[in-house]
Amino acid sequence: MPRDPILSVSNLSVSYDSIRAVDDISFDVSAGEIVTLIGANGAGKSSILRAVSGMIPYSGAINYSGRDLKNTPPDRIVGQGIAHVPEGRGIFGNLTVLENLVLAGWLRRDREAASRDLEHVFELFPRLRERRRQLGGMLSGGEQQMLAFGRALMSDARMLLLDEPSMGLSPVLVREIFRIIREINMAGKTILLVEQNAYMSLHIASRGYVLETGRIVLSGSGRELAGNPRVKEAYLGG
Repeated sequence: MPRDPILSVSNLSVSYDSIRAVDDISFDVSAGEIVTLIGANGAGKSSILRAVSGMIPYSGAINYSGRDLKNTPPDRIVGQGIAHVPEGRGIFGNLTVLENLVLAGWLRRDREAASRDLEHVFELFPRLRERRRQLGGMLSGGEQQMLAFGRALMSDARMLLLDEPSMGLSPVLVREIFRIIREINMAGKTILLVEQNAYMSLHIASRGYVLETGRIVLSGSGRELAGNPRVKEAYLGG
């Protein structure tokens, strides 16, 4: 268990009608970590992120920076410092790249700081600067993922919830996306990462948890899990 967790999840359960998607799990994330959740489709990984970001009801407790998030609306959770980059990216296809980014910072009162962060996003993703007047829906899959990251950074979040950021991308873009995740983390952001690409996610993760049918069955450092025979066989191709 990490020291002084910024995020503490205790006895979390999530159900959809009669189906238990997440079954009484507990874990912590410390400030500055990359923590990854790996597992097969339907293991409950995305439901955990949705619960943390206030998008679905749950039982149990989720605390962020000492605050109980139970019954907190999603917009207030964003205001407290958590940004969710969902599977499918969730950008506004009928708005330009620039409009997507500016809209993501609407809660911020310090406009000067927001302008600095916009410039930082363009430095991190030069392609977004080049396409800033282009509609989000006209971007490639990789560019849309960059825009989704940029929107999260514009919210001034301290913690990012990343749901399948490499899904549907070419191997070259997958490597680029993971390089960017690592760079964002090194700049001070805490990251909770859900990812099917177990090899890449464990390679960059401080720690990881393996989920099966809504329960945590293994945990350890990224290196420990990457070397675990059970993980190798199930998720790393033997």
